[in-house]
Amino acid sequence: MEDRYSPRDAQANISIRSAPFFEGLPETVVEKATAQVVMRSHPANQVILLENDWGSSVYFILNGWVKIRTYNLDGKEVTLNILGKGELFGEMAPLDEVPRSTDVITLAPTVIGNMPAQDFVNLLHTEPQSGIRLAQLMARRLRQVNRRLRLRESDSTSRVADILLFLADGQGKKVSTGTEIPNLPHRELSSLSGLARETVTRVLSKLEKKGLIVRERDTLTIPDPHALERLMI
Repeated sequence: MEDRYSPRDAQANISIRSAPFFEGLPETVVEKATAQVVMRSHPANQVILLENDWGSSVYFILNGWVKIRTYNLDGKEVTLNILGKGELFGEMAPLDEVPRSTDVITLAPTVIGNMPAQDFVNLLHTEPQSGIRLAQLMARRLRQVNRRLRLRESDSTSRVADILLFLADGQGKKVSTGTEIPNLPHRELSSLSGLARETVTRVLSKLEKKGLIVRERDTLTIPDPHALERLMI
């Protein structure tokens, strides 16, 4: 069951306005754009969006993780991306005025700020810096996808290493022992890398024995991302 927070909730207001997308925008602009944002708390494995839904909202992740998924021609689930705190999703449908093209599902308990789509579109029309921010986000995601596509024919170790670095680049948290990412289920890493789950499990065990990753229950730490990247050369 989800919890809903009023847009007047002080903590909700602070959380949404601290999202990286709004950094550097005038305070009055941000206040107006976020006035109707509603925060919702979702449990793990809850569907937030479904393919072919219409784009009535744009979503900001304030805490937690979601996956963006679709299906191939054989009906097999394909994970396109993993997004965490500070990211936004659902922005394309309001801009294109077409239905959603993917599903979005929580991977962990997640708090999301829902912004009315029209408020988001109005912000882009009236504040040039917000359009630049959105373009930077799209460019970053495109670079990540291009890198993954280039490695699609590489060996399994390179492909798993690349997925871990991809997650570290997008969602990594700097800690004293390295870069920390969520310890995702192997089926999610399998879907992201295009490898069999058994192969992913075997590669992760090999990387752990070499000290290139450290796995705990909820987190996976990369002590030295550069060392992991050297496996792909």
